[in-house]
Amino acid sequence: MRMDLPENLAARLESQLGKEEFDAFLSCLEQEPWHGLRCNTGKITISELVKLLPFPMHPVPWSPAGFRFPAEERPGKLPFYQAGLYYLQEPSAMAPAEMLDAQPGERVLDLCAAPGGKTTQLATALSGEGLLVANDPNPKRIKSLIWNLEHWGTTNAVVLNEEPRRLAATFSGYFDKILIDAPCSGEGMLRKEPGAIQSWRRYNGQACRTIQDEILDQAALMLRDGGRMVYSTCTFNPLENEDAVAAFLTRQPDFSLVSLPYYNGWKPGVTLKECRQLWPHLVEGEGQFLASFEKGRHSTDSRPNDLSSQTPGGELEPFLEFIRTHLVSPPKANYGIYHGHVYQRPAGLPDLAGLKVSRPGWYQGVIRNGRFVPAQPLAMGLMANQFARRLDLDPLGELPARYLRGETLMLEGEPGWTLVTMGGFPLGFGRQTGSYLKNDYASGWRKV
Repeated sequence: MRMDLPENLAARLESQLGKEEFDAFLSCLEQEPWHGLRCNTGKITISELVKLLPFPMHPVPWSPAGFRFPAEERPGKLPFYQAGLYYLQEPSAMAPAEMLDAQPGERVLDLCAAPGGKTTQLATALSGEGLLVANDPNPKRIKSLIWNLEHWGTTNAVVLNEEPRRLAATFSGYFDKILIDAPCSGEGMLRKEPGAIQSWRRYNGQACRTIQDEILDQAALMLRDGGRMVYSTCTFNPLENEDAVAAFLTRQPDFSLVSLPYYNGWKPGVTLKECRQLWPHLVEGEGQFLASFEKGRHSTDSRPNDLSSQTPGGELEPFLEFIRTHLVSPPKANYGIYHGHVYQRPAGLPDLAGLKVSRPGWYQGVIRNGRFVPAQPLAMGLMANQFARRLDLDPLGELPARYLRGETLMLEGEPGWTLVTMGGFPLGFGRQTGSYLKNDYASGWRKV
């Protein structure tokens, strides 16, 4: 039985595809969606992950670290997922961040970032160098964005919860690259998301386009001359795709389209040939639209300098003592206290006063009663050899699951803070008493 599409949606899609191809599109909607994962190459090599996971994987052509896997497999239940070694992401969703081509050392903005899949992809591309600003205006979605970035082990990101218009003054001409995975009518998710049709009825057409126009125009103000910007949606509606791109180019004559590569099944735009449309009956993934822009080069770089300030060392002394004691070769970094919590702030960050800041950097922990208590994100952002005292658990044994449930581990060891790893990959912290390890795995992360 074929999916019952709203009559006006079906008519428009048939006019876009033609009768024969529309029939193929309808047939594909009744098939199992493609399932994918993306390797965290900041923690593990692709070849190591392929050997580690107990099921076959097939490369995603447009994402070197991306793979398809059989629908019956559940990689999210494996402890390797909790170690942040991969992210579950359908293959087409890997394309926008890949097309942005972020490079280490650049300043990158993910403007509509939640839940954070594409953001983790950008974080990997930066390799811990430069700055990643992850923003989403929806306060209900910020928690998932933060969790995904911290779980991934990201160390150079700032998370903001703002409307794009409020960011433009602070970040005028600031970014080298900007990703806009825009809110849209979601037609590309018809196969994957059961509620996609209901969502389409609420958010189709002009309502989304008005938002998209605003986001594009504000992003234009934040991109430096010569910078790149990728606009993507998960819809097929020309109003939100090629029409939105054409209108943006009319409003912003400093911008021009950059032709994107072709992969098997990727179709060029109908009128704007540089754009790409991914259809689920032609690619091993869901629906996606992509457009890449470059901002004209005609003025000098006027990006603001770093306006951040260091927190006085006295307040940070318990934390500084912790890293001197427990970290091998402690890094020289811009640490500061924000609402009582210690963060490592990325270099080159302007003053964020007046903005809703959810994470001003890499979260290190909290100082309580003169003592520093390390946080889960600190553990996830470290490599195992960076911490002086470690407990490595066998991935095939029972201890990783017990640790991830928050249980005390009856293991002897040298007293003190300990980085718990699994096969050499950090999971979190514990406090060794001598005869047992008191579990300090974050309560909100635990698997029960």
